[in-house]
Amino acid sequence: MRASPYRLNAHHPQPLLSHRLLTRPSPSNSLLSSFSLVLVATMTRRVPSSLSLRQQAAAQAQSTLSVSSSASSSFAPIPIPTSAHAQQAASPLAASKHFVLADMDGRPPLDNRACINCISKLSPNEVSQVNWHLDEENKCKLCAVRDLKPEAFTKPFCDFLRENPTVFHTVDYFKTKLRQSGYVELPARDSWSDKIQPGGKYWVTRNGSSIIAFAVGKSYKPGNGVGMIAGHIDALTARLKPVSKKPTTAGYVQLGVAPYAGALNQTWWDRDLSIGGRVIVRDEKTGKTSSKLVQLDWPIAKIPTLAPHFGVGMMGQNNAETQAVPIIGLDSSDSSSAELLGSVGAFVNTQPPKLVRLISKQLGITSYDSIVNWELELFDSQPASVFGLDKEFITAGRIDDKLCSWSALLGLLHSTERDEDSYIKLVALFDDEEVGSLLRQGARGNFLPSTVERAVEALNPTTYGPGLIGQTFAKSFLLSADVSHAGNPNFIGNYLAEHIPKLNVGLVVCGDSNAHMTTDAVSSAILHRVANLCGAQLQDFQIRNDSHSGGTVGPMLSSAMGVRAADAGLPQLSMHSIRATTGALDPGLGVHFFKGFLDFWEQVDGEWE
Repeated sequence: MRASPYRLNAHHPQPLLSHRLLTRPSPSNSLLSSFSLVLVATMTRRVPSSLSLRQQAAAQAQSTLSVSSSASSSFAPIPIPTSAHAQQAASPLAASKHFVLADMDGRPPLDNRACINCISKLSPNEVSQVNWHLDEENKCKLCAVRDLKPEAFTKPFCDFLRENPTVFHTVDYFKTKLRQSGYVELPARDSWSDKIQPGGKYWVTRNGSSIIAFAVGKSYKPGNGVGMIAGHIDALTARLKPVSKKPTTAGYVQLGVAPYAGALNQTWWDRDLSIGGRVIVRDEKTGKTSSKLVQLDWPIAKIPTLAPHFGVGMMGQNNAETQAVPIIGLDSSDSSSAELLGSVGAFVNTQPPKLVRLISKQLGITSYDSIVNWELELFDSQPASVFGLDKEFITAGRIDDKLCSWSALLGLLHSTERDEDSYIKLVALFDDEEVGSLLRQGARGNFLPSTVERAVEALNPTTYGPGLIGQTFAKSFLLSADVSHAGNPNFIGNYLAEHIPKLNVGLVVCGDSNAHMTTDAVSSAILHRVANLCGAQLQDFQIRNDSHSGGTVGPMLSSAMGVRAADAGLPQLSMHSIRATTGALDPGLGVHFFKGFLDFWEQVDGEWE
């Protein structure tokens, strides 16, 4: 089944998908007949406006299928898969992997261009979401992802940033990708003794804001090492205070927020800010408590600047407590602001009433008392987009460091599975890096070391001990992946002339003589060997002696486990601005190198004496 190009109706902004019945009399076309592909005539059923565009497309793609006995002559002829296509369909997992990596699930079929060869390898559900009308400008997405063409990952990365503004949404997104790719969750509170096997793929989370995923080689042997990539998914933001309700000032309803890391700097002024995060809800009927994710898709807050006529500079050291308070409404817009929404002492009474109502409506909560607490934050609502004469840049919020994290996780999903693999591939993505990594979900906690130890114990229940885990760490390597600084043409004097990273070139190997980075001669040589094997390009960066270097999760993790390590990340402009810039090809270049590291680490390690 395929989805043909759809049209947009001025009165119905969601896609109106056109389909047709596929019937092939020849029994040799077993692939199509096995799918039982029955396609719908033009579908105009409305989808609830509260759904996101992606949900709308998914809902329409999954609508009840009806049978049409003949094909409309208005459709272009459909290519018939050959017997060669049918033979290739014998390995559907690889095609489904590329479908996941191309981020095609639930997207409008018009955007999901695919060739007949790739379509022949898809499942019926996946076929229903693709479009095989190709031309020079719209080529097969699945082929592009398979061939690691960097441009194939630009739009998926932008969509990821738009749809997952908080750490909680990001972890939930990664869990979905892992689940679709055959990974199995390991609940941290359960025993893993009988759950981990060679050839298995797993993930575990902590606090809903950090995640570790790993794949055990099919030929794993006791004491073999782990090829690890570690990054962070938190970003500068403004979090709601425990009591975010504030007295009305000059007729404005304001919101009490606190900066996370370096947020609320001057780049946050006059930006359209939305809100999202997790809400802790207690079911009054069952007594069970759970967390629910929420995200508003329109701006609800703004921090207004003061007009220059008042003679107060806005680019100086403005007071973040008194002068960076967002406005979220007018006093007259909520006539019941003095009303208590919950019982005496309830959490909701400490928050702006209209915000409580809005969040409750989004989550379908009818009893305000059931909201026990929440962790909400403000974020730039402007979606990620490409810009430049040749669309060679991506501009977005939260690039630091969802860029390396997203690329690393996709590199793991794209990595090659071989029978002879005897080590463990792992990606660990942490919360709290921007504030020191001191919490349990941060890199200074025991999340990564304990995960490796528990996995090794489950794989070697009779021989596990300090000696075995020590041997495992000695044979392991950590790639600390955090964004680096691209050269800024307006401040080129702030860079060393020999260390000016460029966008759309490749990862940047970061050095620091004061050990803020883990890179040394050995680890740098290892990364360059990996780059040589996978056909990637690396750059070098070190900060000037009269500037201060930032830090990464690398040193703390490397010292905790005693593993060899290097720091390398993708470059960006305007680090720690509410809106930064990277290259349009950089997400894909990251996927390429991270996949190469995971694929070739075992070989490279074996080359060292």
